Amino acid sequence: MNIRIFAGALALTFAAAQFAGSARAQTVEEFYKGKTLDLIIPTSPGGDYDIRGRMLARHLPRFIPGNPTIVARNMPGGVGIQAANHMMKVAPKDGTSLHMIFQSMPSYQAMGGAQIDFDVRKFGWIGNTTESPNVLNSWHTTGIRTVQDATQRELIIGSPGTATTSYIYPSVMNALVGTKFKIVAGYPGGNDVNLAMEKGEVGGRGSNSWSSWKSGHPHWLAEKKIHILVQVALQRHPDLPDVPLLMELAKNDEDRAVLRFISADMGIARALVTTPDVPADRLAALRKAFMDVMKDPQFIAEAEKAKMDISPSDGETTQKLAESMINTPAPILARAKTLIEAK
Repeated sequence: MNIRIFAGALALTFAAAQFAGSARAQTVEEFYKGKTLDLIIPTSPGGDYDIRGRMLARHLPRFIPGNPTIVARNMPGGVGIQAANHMMKVAPKDGTSLHMIFQSMPSYQAMGGAQIDFDVRKFGWIGNTTESPNVLNSWHTTGIRTVQDATQRELIIGSPGTATTSYIYPSVMNALVGTKFKIVAGYPGGNDVNLAMEKGEVGGRGSNSWSSWKSGHPHWLAEKKIHILVQVALQRHPDLPDVPLLMELAKNDEDRAVLRFISADMGIARALVTTPDVPADRLAALRKAFMDVMKDPQFIAEAEKAKMDISPSDGETTQKLAESMINTPAPILARAKTLIEAK
């Protein structure tokens, strides 16, 4: 009897080992075949994040082994925080959840922002679609056409919330540059701010991607309905040679260090991430698929038709940049936080 029990146990152990071995040997293609992936977009429909996310949802499946389906879902609560928290705490950690992360999340985390349950260093960064600068603009009826004008007269600026660049940029400029922006926060999304500008509720928008203006409202640019006051990046964009960089407005080296930190996230302006703890082979496959899409003629043709800038960087590069922002020296972070939170 004991021999039979031992033999049976041995057989069960062998079978379990075989099952575990076969599970470990599952290829990326086998895992993704027949799967449906979520792509979480942290904004309301229609804006630049939404358009880029849905384009990726259409084209990425052709390049991911196993050709899964990708479904885009909007999760606009908390101006990016809710979606990032969802990726950290709720979404499955197996490579089936993707996210167009708000570019301000690394800086918001670095400055100890409220209600954060995520750590951007733990996300799997897949790649960034563009390094197009963010810009702060005025509406043509205000008569404010330059940043110097905004130091002389009050300009009401619309923002989707206080954790966004639409709030951060004008707040810091008020403190360091001497602008007179009055910020109205709480709009559901960037498109709502655009509508508010048209209605005369606000006189400008605190931040939007230059690429988004070109693709979403080219007629506004052609008809000079908006005036670009400042661009936020580490170097001037060829389209905007006469528009000052945010960090060029600094009055001293200490201020310049703060403005450079605030500008650094343009390297992850429209980035795609996945959850923490995704197996390395799946993350590598997602990163490769992303860069393959960025070179794909079909994707490029659709982007060009939409007048959407594509200047990609790979997952390793965006991961390092996000980590470097969290590791910014404490004095710079403390001063940036103080400036942003100042009433």
